Amino acid sequence: MFNAIKNSIKRKIARKVTKVYPVKIDHFNTTAYGVIDFANWSNPLTSDVVIRDIYIDFFKQFLKEGDLTIDIGANIGHMTVAMGLVCGKSGLTLAFDPNPFVFNVLSENVKLNTDKTNIKAFNVAITTEEADYYYNSSEASFNNGGISKEPNGNHGKYALSQKIKGINLEKFLKENFENQMANLKLIKIDTEGYDKEIIKSISNLITTYYPVVISECFGKTTPEERFEHFELLKSKGYNLFHINDLISTTEIIPINEKEDMLKWHHFDFYAVKAV
Repeated sequence: MFNAIKNSIKRKIARKVTKVYPVKIDHFNTTAYGVIDFANWSNPLTSDVVIRDIYIDFFKQFLKEGDLTIDIGANIGHMTVAMGLVCGKSGLTLAFDPNPFVFNVLSENVKLNTDKTNIKAFNVAITTEEADYYYNSSEASFNNGGISKEPNGNHGKYALSQKIKGINLEKFLKENFENQMANLKLIKIDTEGYDKEIIKSISNLITTYYPVVISECFGKTTPEERFEHFELLKSKGYNLFHINDLISTTEIIPINEKEDMLKWHHFDFYAVKAV
């Protein structure tokens, strides 16, 4: 009972008081890669991440050693690490997150498992326009949040004191990783409702390399926004599939029509080029 009360107080403080929470390094046994280290965030509003074979095996469906993969909205790096393990030391995994609080943890995870991965992380947002953006969260500890052009607080009443930088992904890749672009096989997007705008901004990358696209359909999006999300990928020759989680055992349900996007409230899906 005492611990429950203590933890409840910690969560209330985390929702209302901005502070930096440290990381703790955990260790997980995997079948193919041995012991994997992971930096978990001690923020009371988060649950500890566990690295399991089912997360790694999910990405093995789409990636292999030597590939380039991109994680947009990487958070602390749970899926980034799984992707990085599959692409290996000879591949390249790029992780982007504009939230400086979670980026601090993501940066720690980049430093781990370097004998097995090649991960590079950047504290920027992928946007349609290269500009500076406001960042807001519903929690003072910035466990979540999103960007906006105006200080409207749509993502919450807590705002970063400084704007965050938005960049064009294709331009960034050409300037920094042009030699690896031909190996682009997967792009994961999880950006609190901004996913379809990112898909618009990377349209040329999609139609040039046809990577697998993993995206989130945000619960607050309107039917019209969901239809547009569907059409953006379908019109480029992709087939879409609903998944319950990014695990190898997930149920896979085809999304054949735009109206199917209304069947679930908040969900993930992946899109692959039609054969």
